[in-house]
Amino acid sequence: MSAPAHRQPPKGTRDFYPPEMAVRRHIEGAWRQASIDHGFEEIDGPTFEHLSLYTVKSGEGIINELFSFRRAGGDDDYALRPEFTPTLARMVAARATSLPQPIKWFAIPTHFRAERPQRGRLREFIQWNVDLIGVEGPQAELDVLSTAIVAMERLGLGPSDVRVKLSHRGVVAAALHALGAQSERLADAFALLDRRDKMEPAEFDARALAIGLNGSASQRLTEIARTKLAITSDAGAIATALGCAPEDAQPLVELTQRLIAADLGAWCELDFGIVRGLAYYTGSVFELHEATGSERAIAGGGRYDKLIELFGGPSMPAVGFGMGDVVLGLLLRDRGKLPADEGASLLPRPDVFLISAGAADAEALLLQLAAQMRREGLHVRHTYKATRNVGKLLSEAGKCRARHAIILGAELEQGMVAWKDLDASSQALVPVGEILAKIVAAPRSS
Repeated sequence: MSAPAHRQPPKGTRDFYPPEMAVRRHIEGAWRQASIDHGFEEIDGPTFEHLSLYTVKSGEGIINELFSFRRAGGDDDYALRPEFTPTLARMVAARATSLPQPIKWFAIPTHFRAERPQRGRLREFIQWNVDLIGVEGPQAELDVLSTAIVAMERLGLGPSDVRVKLSHRGVVAAALHALGAQSERLADAFALLDRRDKMEPAEFDARALAIGLNGSASQRLTEIARTKLAITSDAGAIATALGCAPEDAQPLVELTQRLIAADLGAWCELDFGIVRGLAYYTGSVFELHEATGSERAIAGGGRYDKLIELFGGPSMPAVGFGMGDVVLGLLLRDRGKLPADEGASLLPRPDVFLISAGAADAEALLLQLAAQMRREGLHVRHTYKATRNVGKLLSEAGKCRARHAIILGAELEQGMVAWKDLDASSQALVPVGEILAKIVAAPRSS
């Protein structure tokens, strides 16, 4: 019999019990440390924003994808944030003249989308956002891509697990022009390229014809959408694959040169079907995918040099990406990069487990030792009921993976406590007055 609806989380959301929360913090920890190590600073914003903040960037059509609401008695519409980029752009625009540049920010907020839940896509999810604002040229792309790749490495993934797929909207635009695409219809051409695999051939051909691409050009567009190259800084090879002039490929060449020089080329490939559907991208675009292509994109991003201006700020170059935790979590489990115990072994290990074995004055001493040890920065847990069944309590200490157990038992009559090193499986009697110093000095094994 299924549980009543009120005992289940809302569809498309998750409960995080301690082991699941430990996995989440493990992923977030890799994200956060990679960001900090690359010089990014953490920010956050409100969970909900004015609805107009999202329609400015994405148009009125996005409203159907949002959890939107109006405050009772209020006169403005709001929406739970579906992404972080508009909040970031608003924050930069508000203080653009006073912020030190370049602006290197990251955030790990919760997001919400009112859409049908499916594998790899939920209504509530955690997303890592990394953005670099104020730097022209491919060094900015290198910094954000390096941040993403380092986080993947620290989670135990490698180039055989994750591929970074690169393209450049300017370079692809040159190829589309060479095919005969009308300049005023380039946005439609990018949208068509982005949705190529989701359309029937007849619909694709009809839409291609509408933007100035006849039958042979339409077929060539299909070929471009499926063109992939090993990472290369050879402008001629890129130009030949796309049918554009070598000089048109130069922006992509400059990025690939830096990736190769930074020893990140093994992770990357060129994929000209990657254009990112959002119109605000202005240059390089990229996605991180599970290597076999069996999952949705792990992350996506690119350069968006006009977005800050769209939100009322000055014209500022910018590049960034967003990476959700849902698809990444599926990949980590599939590759065996998470513990088989569903995260229990990722929980923090107690340094000390204090056991009251029912001796006189044991309860008062337990409270005293717990307070002293915690003031020394130790992670301390203890029993809540005294018992002479020490074996049961030691089993409890073992289940929470405590490093040491201190048993306050009959030895207290001689002023001693039993100290068990649970990692070394050793035991000794120690004077009560010395146990704190010995535990503080004891090494903390992983």
